[in-house]
Amino acid sequence: MKLLDIGILSEKSGVSSSTLRYYEEIGLIQSVGRHGLRRQFDAQAVTQLALISLGKMAGFSLEDIKGMFAKDGTPQLPRAELQLRANALDEQIRGLTRLRDALRHVADCPAESHMDCPKFKRLMEFAARTATKRRT
Repeated sequence: MKLLDIGILSEKSGVSSSTLRYYEEIGLIQSVGRHGLRRQFDAQAVTQLALISLGKMAGFSLEDIKGMFAKDGTPQLPRAELQLRANALDEQIRGLTRLRDALRHVADCPAESHMDCPKFKRLMEFAARTATKRRT
């Protein structure tokens, strides 16, 4: 089995050495030994780091991601949670699309003042409602 030095793993994965040490500290990945003072990892760590990156992109916390690996480091992806996260992303995309469209309208609006634009007023009301929901 070919082992990867922490520096090589960092290069292959794009994850800094300090982050790799942190991930090991919190139990997301495991080194399999040391060569002098440098940690050594097996090839599975590259896959684990790719899954960690994917989980972070999807909005999962590191603690959530940690629960997606078995004790031996193999992935155990919770399909129901993934569906829920995908649904939440769909909703976020719809909201961002509406926001983008409204901003484009306001940028091109022929009204003399943005405060005279009904669509801009609706956008401001939506922003106020959204801010209120976040606080509660």
